[in-house]
Amino acid sequence: MDERADGSDLPRVARRLSAEIGPFRRVLLTTARSSVDLPDIPDAQIEVLRRLDEDGWSSPTAIGRALGLARSTVSNLVQAMERDGLVERRLARGDGRSTEVGLTTLARERLAVYDASAERVLVTAMSALSEDDRRALARAVPALARLREQLDGD
Repeated sequence: MDERADGSDLPRVARRLSAEIGPFRRVLLTTARSSVDLPDIPDAQIEVLRRLDEDGWSSPTAIGRALGLARSTVSNLVQAMERDGLVERRLARGDGRSTEVGLTTLARERLAVYDASAERVLVTAMSALSEDDRRALARAVPALARLREQLDGD
């Protein structure tokens, strides 16, 4: 595929990128989970876990804002994750009326196992690609990070 850098092809590239990202993410999650027999955790819960892993303890309101989720959605996610032993709640520091949510040891362990599995799965798959494809992927990673930041409005 001939991708022009002048911007005239951006709509087509955007459609293709959008169409590939979702299925790519699902296949990676499924393959990485099954390769180490991790339980099936919904994508929304994984996003919450990732946010808490980055930010540490956080209020459900802040989680919802960061992920673009409604308060009721975050509440339901946190309840399910607390029931499954993935998060715990505590009173917010400096404010005894609100709560914060943080990762449990189990959640940290599962994220580490998933990350190691995903890395193995990706390395294996990438090893089967041409050297040019591997170089293109390596060059694309920083651009994807900047694109995500742009979408987040940072």
